[in-house]
Amino acid sequence: MRPTAIAGGLLILLCGGLAMAAGERADPEVAEDKAQVLEQKAAQQQPAPRSETITPPEAQAVDPAGAAPLDDAITCLARSIYWEAKGGAAADMEAVASVVLNRVGHEGFPDTVCAVVKQGSEQRACQFSWWCDGRPDQVKEDEPYIVAKEIARKALNQQLRDRTHGALYFHDRRVSPDWARQYRKTAETRKFLFYKPPGDSAR
Repeated sequence: MRPTAIAGGLLILLCGGLAMAAGERADPEVAEDKAQVLEQKAAQQQPAPRSETITPPEAQAVDPAGAAPLDDAITCLARSIYWEAKGGAAADMEAVASVVLNRVGHEGFPDTVCAVVKQGSEQRACQFSWWCDGRPDQVKEDEPYIVAKEIARKALNQQLRDRTHGALYFHDRRVSPDWARQYRKTAETRKFLFYKPPGDSAR
């Protein structure tokens, strides 16, 4: 099945779920507060409290135009998924989300999603290239961003299977970075290859 068809199917399912939940009040501030608790649990490697579960309408209420400042976990994670993997299969997008969450709180990485996404920007050596490539960070395509926010929601809720098997790094299949030879490959998707350093220590 083609990646666009997979992502399109996910979008149809998501929109159907949102329509069924149309009567549910979606407060972006509630979602952002829940996300803050959830990223703390992820950093501490603790289970996500069911009381803090982010619902689909809540996630979609955050950054609806894809132009908000990157200062909350949902927006930072969704924007990373969007820019790194839009146009790819759902598996590609989910795997990017897993790498971000795997880094949160891991030795050598910050303990919040936004700090992980922005890491290295002070030295112009960003871990996620889209963050400091000099281009606008606003979303250009609505449908892939809707899918990205739903994947971000599931990742923060700890409802997403980590298909990367704990990877901390990844790169596009079309490139062969020198650093990859020093790491152990843990998984592959249609678009990306995923890695962990020996001993799981960040470098």
